Amino acid sequence: QVQLVESGGGLVQPGGSLRLSCVSSGLKFAYSHMAWYRQAPGKQRELVAHITEGNRKTYSDSVKGRSIIIRDNTKNTVYLQMNSLKSEDTAVYYCKAEYSTDAYWGRGTQVTVAS
Repeated sequence: QVQLVESGGGLVQPGGSLRLSCVSSGLKFAYSHMAWYRQAPGKQRELVAHITEGNRKTYSDSVKGRSIIIRDNTKNTVYLQMNSLKSEDTAVYYCKAEYSTDAYWGRGTQVTVAS
């Protein structure tokens, strides 16, 4: 059974930083593509960052230059380092794993950017 557990969310002031973590279990992590999505109230879930099994990274325009996605295959963990946070970054952040034709989601972690 695949499980993805996100952590690291919270309340942060504008301009601050957060590092989100997603720990996986039951997954062939090293052979999986991993991604972070987010969903703000009243909006559709959107892709934030993606990292392939080969460590190729892509970012949405909304976070490019402010965020870094990193994977640690020794810990079955993917991270999202977010800097220069803005109020519009407020959302629930979800971790997604893609292995072969299967996709798995975590339950999300809330990020709130407010002064």
